[in-house]
Amino acid sequence: MDDSKQRKLGVIFSYVSIVVSTLVQLLYTPFLIRKLGQSEYGLYSLVANIIGYLTVLDLGFGNAIIVYTAKYRAQKKYDEEKKLHGMFKIIFIIIGIIAAILGVILYFCVDVFFGNTMTNVEIQKLKIMMLILSFNLMLTFSFSIYSSIISAYEKFTFQKIMSIINTLLKPLLMIPLLFLGFKSIAMCVIITIINIIVLLSNYIYCKNKLRINIKFLGFDKILFKTIFGYSIWIFMQVIVDKINWSVDQFILGAVSGTIAVSVYAIASTLNQLFINLSTAVSSVFLPKMSKLVAKNASSEILTNEMIKVGRIQTYIIFLMCTGLILFGKQFIMLWAGEGFNDSYYVALILIIPACLSLIQNLGLSILQAMNKYRFLSISSFITAFFNVIISVFLAKKWGVIGAAMGTGMSLITYFVVLNVIYNKIIKIDIIKFWKVIFWQILPMLIPVLFILLFTKFVILKGLIGFVMYIGIYVVIYFFTCYFLIMNKYEKNIIDKFLLNFHLKKR
Repeated sequence: MDDSKQRKLGVIFSYVSIVVSTLVQLLYTPFLIRKLGQSEYGLYSLVANIIGYLTVLDLGFGNAIIVYTAKYRAQKKYDEEKKLHGMFKIIFIIIGIIAAILGVILYFCVDVFFGNTMTNVEIQKLKIMMLILSFNLMLTFSFSIYSSIISAYEKFTFQKIMSIINTLLKPLLMIPLLFLGFKSIAMCVIITIINIIVLLSNYIYCKNKLRINIKFLGFDKILFKTIFGYSIWIFMQVIVDKINWSVDQFILGAVSGTIAVSVYAIASTLNQLFINLSTAVSSVFLPKMSKLVAKNASSEILTNEMIKVGRIQTYIIFLMCTGLILFGKQFIMLWAGEGFNDSYYVALILIIPACLSLIQNLGLSILQAMNKYRFLSISSFITAFFNVIISVFLAKKWGVIGAAMGTGMSLITYFVVLNVIYNKIIKIDIIKFWKVIFWQILPMLIPVLFILLFTKFVILKGLIGFVMYIGIYVVIYFFTCYFLIMNKYEKNIIDKFLLNFHLKKR
């Protein structure tokens, strides 16, 4: 299967994965909240976020391996590729050990951070979960080289199928345990077991299918220095993302307690869905962008690639964003239940500013491929620093809404900085990009206006009525996009998908 077909299948399976993940979250999360209780659900969300901070120890090496492996393959430098893999296998094992040590240190610091807002029972559970997930993270780092190799070889079909299996296994294994009375600690154990299965699958696939046999061929200081100079800026951006998407829950855990964390976690779950939708397309293009840059592609070619991918992402993101605005409040009430009213407003504050940047996600892949991430990383890091200060102040004053407002302001600043960098540093014609997106979005307001009028004059009650409102909106949105907005390339994607579905059905 050629790389182009792998990318197309990768995008398709990405969206299949997102649909599966969304359905699992829709069905599993309410059940989870009711079985765990709002407080323990917040406790689990908090520990997952704390351990999530340790993932920054990747230092951007994962992306660097993808970029440099793709470049070496394009240039047929296979010896350099083998040396790269052998060196970073050892480096990742060392990082995994460091992550485990830091997890143990955090274990002893739990009382200091959360002793004033949590009970002794909550503190003890938090400590146990922290040790389990630290062990999980150590294993993840030790085997992460194989996931990067699979991405660099553009074997996205296998990768996305494993993601789907991962998503399905968690509730299938956990639901029986919840009925038996097990709670958040058991969840951490299940997550670790499933992760081990995925990591071993990646290893076996690389060894048997890709014929990758990693051996340490010596430590190349020059190569390491080159890659570190590239990856350090990716690392800084990862820290920024962790601050923007995770620090609020840590702050709320310290100043408000587990209930506030659970309210924010629901909004964060919806926000993560938006991020997944936006990266489903752009995430499979990093190897391609690396090859284009290695072949000195012009700014015009890169701009057109960004517009092509940006348009596709806009269809999905605009539908989800307007759907959240129109139906989000009632959806959260039906989905999460009482006590999560503020989750709707938190979700709006986080998601609306983020959507503009998410449309342009391919630009991040171009920045990585061109090794020009430094400017964005430094600017974003400064913005994230002020986000923490503002969020602490606002969280003390207005709780979850205040914490979200601090992050929302930083996201707007990030968007402005991002566009300046795209235009000035990598010479993307950003004015052309937004002109195309603006004229694409304008007709999309038609179904929004229609559904507002429809819900005003046609009253549909209950869950069935709510689902019908959403269904009507999605159908009108699709036909508006297909007949008024889509170009030949985009219509061809839809036509091929519908044709294949029809043939398979027959």
